[in-house]
Amino acid sequence: MESDELTETLEDAGLSPYQADAFVTLLELGSASATDVAQASSVPDPRIYDVLRGLEDQGYIETYEQDSLHARAHDPAEVLADLRSRADRFQTAADEIEDRWSRPDIEEHKVSIVKRLDTVLDQAEESIRSATNQVQIGLTPAQFDELADALETARENGADVKVCLVPSVDTEMDLPSADALARACTEARHRSVPSPFLALIDRSRTCFAPHGESTNEYGVIVNDRTHAYVFNWYFQTCLWEVQETIHSNRRDEPPITYVDLRRCLRDVEPLLEEGATIEMTIDALETDSGREVTRRGTIADVTYAGVSTDDERITPLSQLAGKASLTLETGDERYTVGGWGAMLEDLEATRLTIESID
Repeated sequence: MESDELTETLEDAGLSPYQADAFVTLLELGSASATDVAQASSVPDPRIYDVLRGLEDQGYIETYEQDSLHARAHDPAEVLADLRSRADRFQTAADEIEDRWSRPDIEEHKVSIVKRLDTVLDQAEESIRSATNQVQIGLTPAQFDELADALETARENGADVKVCLVPSVDTEMDLPSADALARACTEARHRSVPSPFLALIDRSRTCFAPHGESTNEYGVIVNDRTHAYVFNWYFQTCLWEVQETIHSNRRDEPPITYVDLRRCLRDVEPLLEEGATIEMTIDALETDSGREVTRRGTIADVTYAGVSTDDERITPLSQLAGKASLTLETGDERYTVGGWGAMLEDLEATRLTIESID
């Protein structure tokens, strides 16, 4: 390191320009009179005594009388320890700034923009491991391998896990094995074109990042039900509804469980038209209080805003995009039950289980 650079560094460490120059000069001279230090440095003669005493007070040098005031560099152990401590603090501060910049505390912000895909994947893994109701995720096979353990944990917690596998931009797609899919998800589908990474967890947490060929690398982490609902429709229409099913362990006979009311309506409406009696248990939130409740009864009716124009047995998703609900009779009570984001109904269903079909 050149003398000028060393002087600038000492200034960064807290010395004044004159103090830094005088100290570097003393390191070169070994010991010298105040006058010699002034002549060998840029410190003016009238200032040299104050500068040397300031350096002595900070432990950099020691002064002594020998006909006139002399100075020499102090044993550098304390100075070096101080400088290294400052360096450690600067390094720690730099690491903390980087961490706070790239990984904002999403508990304090409903929407966070992050710079790196790794941050999005880390947040997704953490949220998936704590999921208890549902996970909807679109990802590449490589990302699936990275998150497979977290997805298995979500399944063990009782969450319904939907996986849509998409190819990387420049890599041939090699799908996970049937065993790996069976352990990690309830259903899996396959989309043949690259897509963004998207994870929706328990209707409240969203982790999103554009695909690898996006112009700007960034990620969005959302901790908000309303924003997550918008991403849900992207998942349903682009990553799920029209994609090829490659794995499913859903039951065809009761008990049959759903976490999506609209999916449930598509299955029960034909049965009701045939005169079936369907007994159902519903885990839900009361729309007026947000309180968690469980209701069991029979389905009296289904309602949706779309009007069917064909005789297909399965109602198209487009007809269920608006208001959709069912009515549950529980003896003396009748409840209207909506899906994600329900406001007009009595209950917002989070899980629906068909117990029997007669």
